[in-house]
Amino acid sequence: MKLMKNTKAAITSALMWTLIISAFTITFLGFVTYEATKASVKVTHDGETQVIRTHAQTFEDLLQELDIKPEAHDRLSHELSEPIEYGMDVEYIASKSINLAINDDTKQFHTTASTVGEFFEEQELEWKEHDEISHDSRAPIEEEMGITVDRAIQITLNDGGEEEEVWTTASTVDELLDSEHINLGELDELNMKKNESLHQNDHLDITRIEKKTETIEEDVEYKVVTEKDDSLPNGEEKVVTSGEDGKVTKEFEIIIKNGKESKRELVKEKVDKESIDEVVALGTKEESAPEQSRPEEDNKSNSSEPTLVSTSSDSSSKEDHSSSSKEEESSSNTMKMKATAYTASCSGCTGKTATGIDLNSNPGKKVIAVDPSVIPLGSEVWVEGYGTAVAGDTGGAIKGNKIDVHVASTGEAQSFGSKTVDVKVLD
Repeated sequence: MKLMKNTKAAITSALMWTLIISAFTITFLGFVTYEATKASVKVTHDGETQVIRTHAQTFEDLLQELDIKPEAHDRLSHELSEPIEYGMDVEYIASKSINLAINDDTKQFHTTASTVGEFFEEQELEWKEHDEISHDSRAPIEEEMGITVDRAIQITLNDGGEEEEVWTTASTVDELLDSEHINLGELDELNMKKNESLHQNDHLDITRIEKKTETIEEDVEYKVVTEKDDSLPNGEEKVVTSGEDGKVTKEFEIIIKNGKESKRELVKEKVDKESIDEVVALGTKEESAPEQSRPEEDNKSNSSEPTLVSTSSDSSSKEDHSSSSKEEESSSNTMKMKATAYTASCSGCTGKTATGIDLNSNPGKKVIAVDPSVIPLGSEVWVEGYGTAVAGDTGGAIKGNKIDVHVASTGEAQSFGSKTVDVKVLD
């Protein structure tokens, strides 16, 4: 009885172990079979590659198995519905969000490019030589990356008369001046406002303005004053007081634009020495004409007829008186005047006189410039040391007892100089 119990226990134990071993064997064989049926796939994820074994039926199943949720802008090597095959190479690249600002116009992009250069190629963006880009083309793309591009424009810059073509990424005039290291003076002017926007082919003009003062000394020519003197014979002249030139200091304010004088204004004038008038006495004393003796009657004549008296002496007396009157008239028309010389090509001269005489065509013409209130225009005059001429011109500096004689050349004008001469009005 005891033997039978032991035998029964042994059989039960053996049977239990057989069941355990069978279960393990079945499980192991199942596992081996499961693993053996997996497909071997090479997966590249964001640049990293690994080989995995999977029971996934489709590419979408594989991504879910890898806990990857693809977004709309991600790059996938296969369609999601494509079946997985043994030895298959699959790739998944997650897109990154970046911001691109072109001349302050910002847009958001999603890209799977690995570098900035690849991103530009992907978007078919091209840049010019003078454009400024915030990142190198080899820089890696990063999430939420900000890329800025300033497109260059070409403008014409005229700085004080020196013009050049300039490429710039500046958006305003002020930015351009700063980028070109251009400093403006207090008086300098711009044709555009500093905050004004720049555009392709704009013209920016800078006018350089300088203000300075200039002091010069000038001679003030003396005047000739004629005074009648009844103690001198009629027509005779005598210098009572010699004239002297004065001196004056003038201060001018000068505006210079781009290196050239544009305005000159007298701001101060100081008389250093007053001029002294030359006083000339002009004789007015009249001399009595000698009395003519008349023939006496011949008391010794016994003739009853009157004695005839010759009138030849009367006639001679009248002629002498007429001649004396002309000399007096000629002498009374003689004046002492200060004379200078000029040419048809002098500074400010046109070559035509105030009365229409063409001195360019008549370089040897004897013409003098006068003050019409002293010598009427058109008068024939005689000038000591110059000869007979016509009063045919005027001048801004020809006032009072002063004349300017026309000569053919500058050398003659310099040789003539400035002198006091006798001037007679002939008609």
